[in-house]
Amino acid sequence: MKAATFRWGRALVALPPVVWLGAFFLAPFLIVLKISFSEKATAQPPYRPAFDLAAGWQSFMSGLAEFSPANYLALFEDALLWTSYLTSIRIAGIATLCTLLVGLAIAVPMARAPTRLRSWLLTLLILPFLTSFLIRAYAWIAILKPEGFLNGLLHWAGVIREPLVILNTEWAILIGIVYSYLPFMALPLYSSLEKMDPAMLEAAADLGARPLPAFLLVTVPAIWPGILAGCALVFIPALGEFIIPDLLGGSDTLMIGRQLWNEFFANRDWPLASAMAIALVVIALAPVLWHQQTREGC
Repeated sequence: MKAATFRWGRALVALPPVVWLGAFFLAPFLIVLKISFSEKATAQPPYRPAFDLAAGWQSFMSGLAEFSPANYLALFEDALLWTSYLTSIRIAGIATLCTLLVGLAIAVPMARAPTRLRSWLLTLLILPFLTSFLIRAYAWIAILKPEGFLNGLLHWAGVIREPLVILNTEWAILIGIVYSYLPFMALPLYSSLEKMDPAMLEAAADLGARPLPAFLLVTVPAIWPGILAGCALVFIPALGEFIIPDLLGGSDTLMIGRQLWNEFFANRDWPLASAMAIALVVIALAPVLWHQQTREGC
């Protein structure tokens, strides 16, 4: 009786997140997957479904006979599209690494600060991000443009004579992503560092380890789950980022978020855009699933 009650209790606890993921992730994912196998059409909506379940079983079977992964093959045949994927992976990877370094520089002093100051430091970390994401992106335009605050400060300090060209480059995109997603990296790192036993570093120092080797050999393995969580929270949204590349990047910077927007709204090719979105989900989730399988195998 108690075992059955326990199982029902676990099922009821798991029900809300399952319903949430089913309604807001699985169902939209299946809709986009269905559209990705459709054909572009001049209609409203602008595609011809390959599988029309409302038309009955016969229609479904005829659609299955005409099944074609043409939209997915186009991702490899169009150099512009797969170049956009590669560029997005590269920029997201570099931004994640930079965010990790900046996040460690912030999280380590926070975790070692006196207890009474930690809540204030957390507030200062999160406070700027209570402002709209779009407004913060526009603020970086004012900072990075040739006549902006950064160039004015460097010119006043005598560091430069001519304005630096930062806006509309990959540097601006990296700065925007690192700034925008920094809390998603710093907070997991801080949580892991706060739980770490300081005696471990003291023991390493007693054994003759210098600060940097002790950090790499003791601290990093101890906070490894926080590092992985922070990297996932930064890399996955940065991979499909649209606002930052659109506002801070130049026309030469091809990222998949901008290409998705162009296919959906400019070209109105929903089937191809849906295939691009499905491929992006697969690319983003592949490292997570691989790590999960590796951890279970160990």
